[in-house]
Amino acid sequence: MMQQEVSHQPLRGGQLALGAAMLAMANFLAILDTTIANVSVSNIAGSLGTSTSQGTYVITSYAVAEAISVPLTGWLAGRFGAIRVFVTCFILFGLFSLLCGMASSMNMLVLFRVFLGLCGGPLMPLSQTLMLRIFPKEKSHAAIGLWSMTTLVAPIMGPILGGILCDQYSWPYIFYVKAPFALLAGVMCWQLLRRFEMPTLKLAIDKVGLGLLIIWVAALQIMLDEGKDHDWFASTRIVTLGIIAVIGFVSFLIWELTERNPVVDLRVFRHAGFRCSMLTLSLGFGAFFGITVLTPLWLQIYMGYTATIAGYSTAMMGVLAVFLAPMIANLATRIDPRPLVFIGVLWLGCWTLYRSQANMDMTFWQVSLPMLFQGIGMPLFFVPLTAIALGCVLPREMDSAAGLMNFIRTLSGAIATSMVNTGWERETRYVRAELAGLTDRGSEATAAMQQAGAGMAQARGTLDWLLQGQSVMVATNTLFMWIGVLFIVAAFVIWLAPRPSRQVAAGAAH
Repeated sequence: MMQQEVSHQPLRGGQLALGAAMLAMANFLAILDTTIANVSVSNIAGSLGTSTSQGTYVITSYAVAEAISVPLTGWLAGRFGAIRVFVTCFILFGLFSLLCGMASSMNMLVLFRVFLGLCGGPLMPLSQTLMLRIFPKEKSHAAIGLWSMTTLVAPIMGPILGGILCDQYSWPYIFYVKAPFALLAGVMCWQLLRRFEMPTLKLAIDKVGLGLLIIWVAALQIMLDEGKDHDWFASTRIVTLGIIAVIGFVSFLIWELTERNPVVDLRVFRHAGFRCSMLTLSLGFGAFFGITVLTPLWLQIYMGYTATIAGYSTAMMGVLAVFLAPMIANLATRIDPRPLVFIGVLWLGCWTLYRSQANMDMTFWQVSLPMLFQGIGMPLFFVPLTAIALGCVLPREMDSAAGLMNFIRTLSGAIATSMVNTGWERETRYVRAELAGLTDRGSEATAAMQQAGAGMAQARGTLDWLLQGQSVMVATNTLFMWIGVLFIVAAFVIWLAPRPSRQVAAGAAH
């Protein structure tokens, strides 16, 4: 008995610093993977001979797999041990990162990204759990602060690192670079943390619920990803996927609400505060992730930015958020967090509407500065929303509520990626069709270019490129406008939630 107590003493000194660094790295790499490919989609698609729209599967496949694996973390940790699961996922994360870089086709890359997401999902909640386990109780706030900092920094570093690696080397290096860190850190974590392993339990898993979850989420995401290529519901394939998604979702709801030990505890939705905060989260995070996917694609394909410069520009949104997050976390525990969420989401929406007035003559700073100031809304949105969601559920339900928050956030990002990409392509085609009949009706522009020495084919190619560029610019602005409206709707939804009945530590939802 005495030996068991000693083995669970917190780490001290250099061991504590090393353990904290390894755990923080796991969280950093898992979250980094959600954004590192955003600026690399066009490079990956071109290298593997697919369209840019198919290239976005690299983003959605990881997000969907991660969303499915997050709710399983509790069962896996209880059944096999938190340390074993964490180390196994960490090492496999490194191996599948290597395989992603070695992929020679889009199908192969998407398959490995699915496995990468399944391994990355448990790393986020387990890294925080283990961080609190190895730190002395009096330093628990430092543990949460370190973990939360990696949560904020990783999405900022993703576009920058992805852009630099794509431009200086090639796209496989965005996956290769993570592998040695994950493999080495995984082995070190086992050596350092295995004495913290807790006794395992032979827990039963909700196999039916898990199967239904995989079926409806996968069917829905495939339908959204492929709908634009198959003329949506004019295709039997898309109709079939839609029916499977609906039946699977309804069956999942019925089963999980009646199962004694559900894989996803939907009963927490009986709390009005949790329901409303999750609606705000799904709308707001979907809108947020949509603009982070759309912006680098537009900048690289039609504004002539390299992946590196597009990464710098996109990452501007997170710079101020890193510095403001600790202050807002402290403020959210002292006052009603609902006004903070309202102001944050409304701020994001207003700046998105401002960005819907963009044009193709903008400089780097004209594109980037609005995103820098827009980022102020990020910590106002995410940090207080945690306090509302978890402050409205019972203490025993916090783990289930936190898991659901991660699931909804990740799934919203995946769905938003597909919908934004589809809407962008459709709106571009529509605008191009409208502008085509108005372009150079009298052939004056063509004649002027010919007089300047251009051939007919060159003149027509130039006009076609200008027409496409302006069509994309109008489509991009239209999408920004609708995304801005979605932010504003999400901001007002939060007022439907009651004030939380108790305070929750910042970072608890992660």
